[in-house]
This record gives sequence, structure tokens and C-alpha cells, in this order.
Amino acid sequence: MTTEAHTESTEATAAPTGVLLTDVAAVKVKALIEQEGRDDLRLRIAVQPGGCSGLRYQLFFDERSLDGDVVSDFDGVEVVVDRMSAPYLAGATIDFADRIDAQGFTIDNPNAQNSCACGDSFH
Repeated sequence: MTTEAHTESTEATAAPTGVLLTDVAAVKVKALIEQEGRDDLRLRIAVQPGGCSGLRYQLFFDERSLDGDVVSDFDGVEVVVDRMSAPYLAGATIDFADRIDAQGFTIDNPNAQNSCACGDSFH
């Protein structure tokens, strides 16, 4: 049982195919879900090829469960990644910026091929 509990904890925070949702981002996601008035929504992250960094991201609320989804829980916020996107998001960190010069969700992804000056691929 001790090993099983350790495995669950590792999957939620540092799984090799998982993403990390910062505390600030988790609070923002919770607030947005509460505004929707639904308790069945999860944050889904998907990757598509393209953009100046080689990857484009989609972040949206979703109630669906797809075969092969990788689900991580961050303080009650479920983050879902489809099985095709998971390898591209391994080790990525999702944060939320609320500053005068930047506002919105940001993704720091060690798998991105290039840095992106235009900002379109990461917001």
C-alpha cells in the first residue's frame, strides 16, 4: 500500500508524461470553472504542430473523457492531456500571468524546438 500511494502522488505531480499546473494557475482554473457553474469540467490541453516554436497549444474546458487520456489532479483541478499530445507536453509547466505586460495562461515547455518572439504559439 505504501508503494501504491507513492505512485499516485508521483503521477499527480511529476509523471514523465504529465504537465505541471502551478498553484496560481490552479486557482485561476478553479475560479473560471466556478463562473461556468459546472462541476464536470476539466482543463484539457492539446498540442498541434505549427507556430513559430513548432507547437501550438489549445487550452479549453472539457467534460469528455477520451481513450488514453492522461489525467493529473492539482488541488482539485483536473488537467487532461490526450495520448497524442502527452509526449509533447512531458515536463511542461502551465502558469497564469496577471501583470500589466502579460495576462493569461503561459506554457513553459522544454520540448518546444525554438523560442517564439511572436507570442502566438504560447498564449
